[in-house]
Amino acid sequence: MTKGYWIVRLDITDQEKYDAYRALNGAAFKRYGGYFLVRGGKFETLSGESRSRNVVLEFPSYQAALDCYHSPEYARALEARGGGVVIDTVVIEGYDGPQP
Repeated sequence: MTKGYWIVRLDITDQEKYDAYRALNGAAFKRYGGYFLVRGGKFETLSGESRSRNVVLEFPSYQAALDCYHSPEYARALEARGGGVVIDTVVIEGYDGPQP
């Protein structure tokens, strides 16, 4: 089964709201088997546009990644976040094919 990923880029506009979101999002991640591969950290934009923070979460499957995003647990975290961030979120299926 192919893993699923969240690729998230964000700018925090209200730190309190973002902190409230972070306090709640772990319940959804735990339930659906998500874990952080990237959570902030140093980066360099080599082309295109970027945001100030980047996050990549891995899930056991693409469906688990989607289910987590649409779960009641994550809905509570989103509600707490309110308008506290400008965010781009992509849920994407991993690749298990041949490599170079």
